[in-house]
Amino acid sequence: MGAPDYARAYPRARASALFTDLYELTMAQGYFLHEMDQQAVFDMFFRRPPFKGSLSVFAGLGDLVDQLEDLHFNDEDIAYLESLGTFKPEFLEYLREFSFTGDLYAMDEGSVVFPQEPLLRVHTNIIEAQIIEGMVLNTINFQTLIATKAARVKSAAHEGRIVEFGLRRAQGRDGALAASRAAFIGGAVATSNTLAGRLFGIPVSGTMAHSWVMAFDDELEAFEKYAALYPERTILLIDTYDTLNSGLPNAIKVGKQLQAAGHSFGIRIDSGDIEYLSRKAREELDRAGLHDAKIAVSNELTEEIIDQLVSRNVPVDLWGVGTNLVTGGTDSSLTGVYKLAAKQYDGELRATMKLSEHPGKTTNPGVKQVHRFYDGGGQPLADLIAFEHEEIPDSGQLVFYHPQIDSCWFTMKLPKSHRPLLSCKMKAGRRVGSAPSLPEIQAHAQEELDRFDDTYKRIINPHLYKVSLSRCLKDTKTEMVTGFLERSGQHHTE
Repeated sequence: MGAPDYARAYPRARASALFTDLYELTMAQGYFLHEMDQQAVFDMFFRRPPFKGSLSVFAGLGDLVDQLEDLHFNDEDIAYLESLGTFKPEFLEYLREFSFTGDLYAMDEGSVVFPQEPLLRVHTNIIEAQIIEGMVLNTINFQTLIATKAARVKSAAHEGRIVEFGLRRAQGRDGALAASRAAFIGGAVATSNTLAGRLFGIPVSGTMAHSWVMAFDDELEAFEKYAALYPERTILLIDTYDTLNSGLPNAIKVGKQLQAAGHSFGIRIDSGDIEYLSRKAREELDRAGLHDAKIAVSNELTEEIIDQLVSRNVPVDLWGVGTNLVTGGTDSSLTGVYKLAAKQYDGELRATMKLSEHPGKTTNPGVKQVHRFYDGGGQPLADLIAFEHEEIPDSGQLVFYHPQIDSCWFTMKLPKSHRPLLSCKMKAGRRVGSAPSLPEIQAHAQEELDRFDDTYKRIINPHLYKVSLSRCLKDTKTEMVTGFLERSGQHHTE
């Protein structure tokens, strides 16, 4: 069959269940033909934090729930699959009526999260769980990556404001929109992406490009014309020709006019030595009596650059971060995976796990909950992964076992306050409760980040937060590994 018109087909593609890897569909057909419709539980978790950091910010959940509620195969999708010659008519008919009917348990969007702990659990039949894998990972991996990067940038800027400027460098239209949403969750105060502003309610921000200045015969005229149009929001880009000898003096002339009319203004520097130019600009602005004038900077900024400049007390009020925010910069993806944790035998769910010669890739079995423990001041101390049915004691001592090293554990004296992190977000394929607004998710993320000691948020060499297994989960995992080795003939004693 011929390819559809992209511009016509693209807006409808978001709800298409075709957004999955082909092998998910070939496996799903195998389950269907072999009448394997048993219930299963899949975990989504990540193996290491990005950017050599300690923590991450969970993002993408609201977007994922929206997609799952609308998920289906339309007539064009079915026709395309039929054209591949891989799928049988009876399976295609099954897909024609397909929708997500399962339950979804997840952490609250904006939560601070760590490696190995389930960010979400999918409870449904194995065909549905398999088909949605790609969508789950694509949505959560990318937005968690970008929200985490934004949180790092905001942390580096201390009191400075972060604006996401990344549309033109993002990975396509969807990448730009998802990045704007996630960056706002992580702490950006605004985006340059106007469509993201409309779709998500994010404040939009923008100044001018060098082309505006170059379009006029005179730099001063360009500044005056812009200020006349937007007196309440004038930020002048001063590095088109000569930052200190032309751009800054002309900006000061316009700034004085605006100040006399009761308006504030700012300048933006997009090239050169940011520290040197910002200091000189601040000196001249203050000398001219423009003490309230703001200084914004941009140009390939990273959290490391911002952290260094802030530590040197560079007078910058607003940081425009684009490429390295919306692409992930040094980390192009989150190491998120989606693994089968339990499957139905004789009418009941039983734990299962993946084994690997690499300890980091051996999964934790069963239906699990994550508990976070706090000290008396509300500061997180450690997370414990346990079976969902386990009762966590309120007194005595609790042992926390390292997820990979048998000889490593620590003991916590109780009582310490704790709470479970996973809760039901979808039941029978529909959202539970109302969706939080994006500002509410952002506020939750900031509240979560503020709870953690600053040592966990260091840009370089952060303190590692402890994520451990309960005794019951650890013992079950060990028994399952030992049993597999014995059955396979790999277990021996000296």
